[in-house]
Amino acid sequence: MPSRDTAPTGAPCWVDLMTSDVDRSRAFYTELFGWVAEDPNPDFGGYFNYTKDGVRVAGCMSSEPGSGVPDVWSTYLASDDTAKTLEASKSAGGQVYVEAIPIADLGTMGMVADPTGAAVGVWQPGAHKGFGRISEPGAPSWFELHTRDYGAALDFYRDVFGWDTATVSDTPEFRYTTLSVGDEWLAGVMDASGQLPEGVPSHWAVYFGVADADATVAKAVELGATVTQPAEDTPYGRLAALIDPTGAAFRIVAANEQTPAKS
Repeated sequence: MPSRDTAPTGAPCWVDLMTSDVDRSRAFYTELFGWVAEDPNPDFGGYFNYTKDGVRVAGCMSSEPGSGVPDVWSTYLASDDTAKTLEASKSAGGQVYVEAIPIADLGTMGMVADPTGAAVGVWQPGAHKGFGRISEPGAPSWFELHTRDYGAALDFYRDVFGWDTATVSDTPEFRYTTLSVGDEWLAGVMDASGQLPEGVPSHWAVYFGVADADATVAKAVELGATVTQPAEDTPYGRLAALIDPTGAAFRIVAANEQTPAKS
C-alpha cells in the first residue's frame, strides 16, 4: 500500500517535527531517509515539508525559542470537522492545546491531549491530504500510543475519532489494541503503564519504514543520533528506537520474516 490519496477518518494522516535546530534536523533526516526538504514557507512560520519521490511524507517547523517545549514528532489524526472533533475531545475528558486553525486552503488543524496526557494533532484535509506514501522505506509506517491508562485511552479514541478496534493481546505482560478499517491495521495502543520511565508521559510514537534496520541505526548514529532500543526482531518487523541529534524520539521498522501480510 505505498501510496494513499486520503486517510480514513480517525486514522493517522500526517506527522511533523517540532525542532529547536531546523538546519540540523533538515540535514539529519534528508541524509538518513533520502528525503528532499522543500523550501521553508514564510507565510506559515517557516514550516516546510519533506518529500519522498516528490510526494510529501512529513513536515518540520521550528519551536519557539525559550518555550521549553522539547523537540518532538507529532501524529495527526484525520477529521471531517476539526472544530467538532475538538469539542468532542473536551466532552470525552481531553484538553485542547490548539483550537481549530484554518491553514489557507490546505486544511484545518488542531491539537489536543487525550485524558491520559498524550498530545495528538487533528487534521481536516483541504488541498493538503496528508502523507501520500505509507508503509514503505522512507515513509511513515506505523503509529502507536504508549499510554499509562489503557482503558481510558481506548474509550477516548473510540468516542472521539470513531475508532473500530481489535484486541491483539490482553495479558498483564502485553496489552495491545489496534485501530482497524476492515482487515487493515492503521494504528496501535499499547498499555505502557509498567514500561514508561518515571517522568515520561503517555505519548504517540511514529515509526518510519526502512529497508535495513541495522544499517539505518548505524547510519543514524554516525549522523549524531542516540539508540534507545537496539534493532530487534518482533512479530511485526525488525524494530529500533532512537533519539535524533536535537532530542526528538522516533522509531524505525523494517520487514522481516515474521512481518504480517498487510491488505
